[in-house]
Amino acid sequence: MSRRSLAAGRLIVLVAIVLSALTLRTAVTSITPLLDEIGAEIGFNSTVTGVFGMLPTAMFAVFGILTPRFALRFGLERVALAAMVMTAIGIATRSAMSGTLGLLLFSALALGGMGIGNVVIPPLVKRYFSDRLAVVSTVYITCVQIGTMLPALVAVPLADAFGWRTSLGVWALLPVAAALPWIGVIASRRGRDRSDVTAEETAASGEPVGQAWRSPVAWGMAGMFGMTSLITYSMFTWIPKILTEAGASTGFGGTMVALFSAVGFIAAIGAPSLCTRIANPFPVVLGCVVCYLVGFGGLLFAPMAAPVAWIIAIGLGPSTFPMSLTLINLRTRTGAGSAALSGFTQGLGYAVACIGPLLFGVLHDATDGWTWPFALLLVAVAVMTVGAYQACKPRYLEDSWGARHTG
Repeated sequence: MSRRSLAAGRLIVLVAIVLSALTLRTAVTSITPLLDEIGAEIGFNSTVTGVFGMLPTAMFAVFGILTPRFALRFGLERVALAAMVMTAIGIATRSAMSGTLGLLLFSALALGGMGIGNVVIPPLVKRYFSDRLAVVSTVYITCVQIGTMLPALVAVPLADAFGWRTSLGVWALLPVAAALPWIGVIASRRGRDRSDVTAEETAASGEPVGQAWRSPVAWGMAGMFGMTSLITYSMFTWIPKILTEAGASTGFGGTMVALFSAVGFIAAIGAPSLCTRIANPFPVVLGCVVCYLVGFGGLLFAPMAAPVAWIIAIGLGPSTFPMSLTLINLRTRTGAGSAALSGFTQGLGYAVACIGPLLFGVLHDATDGWTWPFALLLVAVAVMTVGAYQACKPRYLEDSWGARHTG
């Protein structure tokens, strides 16, 4: 294959990765600012709101565990295409539902597609852009942040202008657009994406194959990623409620969710390069802990005194999220290791994180206050710090995952 053909092929893959990354959070943040309005029309309470908040992490967990098997059987590219199709169908259909169950089921379908995308994109970056890992990781994570921020920012204005169904359904256009370049990539590979390509390449090179759960690197990554996700999705779900109970408007609550997402741009731009330049980035994690403590304290004790400052501080805390995604590739030697670590980290991490938004809401309903819900988040910060200490150490998964040689 000529150099020009290779460059064109990589460009198509890059476009596919960018559009997929833009899709990976739209089903989450397009609905959270509208839950009060939707609940009033359809009929559900704060506990059901907590279920909607829990659903993303639950589906990300299930498909985080299953996706590595799908990738070995069908290939990363085909699985990425299937993820976009699932997401498009789920987003488009849920906007037409008139009952809580239908809204939940098709939200789950969309989020399942996003969960698949979460897992396959990092190893795809490693496969096609191992020579530009920091740059492409920065682009990918930045696009995830854009896809997180934009729906939250425009959800309420779109709903006011066209209704909440249009506000939800319009985001189906993104996964449809993302599916098109993946079709081109699959066609250009002429079937080479099928079966266990990564496993075959690993075995052929004599690299060891093991189980991620045997490695302290994987457990540290899962703790770091999982607790960051628990905090993040709890905030996505409950920031509007916390602020409206303190006297803010619904529109202001949606704007603060968008601000929370926008602050992630700082981390998305800086974290991948920082992780590649610093052997052990754990001091950055400690800075994130300080931001969490400041933001949580302000939001709990004086929410309307300086809400923008509190949200900015809390928004800087999840800098450990792009750090985790970057470390998936930096703490592995092979594509097989990257896929295994991505699946374990996101599967286990999201499984633990899914209790966050629901338990946050249950604690609020049980105590009629926010003290115990924020105590839950402080426990998550402590666990995240311990996990990050293990994940940030400069070592590789393959050196500690109970590996065996295949031949």
